Amino acid sequence: MSIVIVGGHDRMVGQYKKICKNYNHKVKVFTHMSADLNKQMGRPDVFILFTNTVSHKMVRCAVDEAKRSNAQVIRCHTSSSAALTDILENMG
Repeated sequence: MSIVIVGGHDRMVGQYKKICKNYNHKVKVFTHMSADLNKQMGRPDVFILFTNTVSHKMVRCAVDEAKRSNAQVIRCHTSSSAALTDILENMG
């Protein structure tokens, strides 16, 4: 399964990738808004939005891409590794 994580902390990017790899998921992590963010996201199966650490503009961009690619959107207020693990556990 492919996942795009939007938000979170820069120092946690490595941990996010490691956690997703443990669940055999491919992952891209975006912590900052770039000019062509919507082109970089691709067509993942799931978007995970860490809403506490992300701008409204990035959320809007991610939700628009999710609608375009018919992907699931999961919103989480905290951006901890425990929160990501919990999300992945509940996804199955």
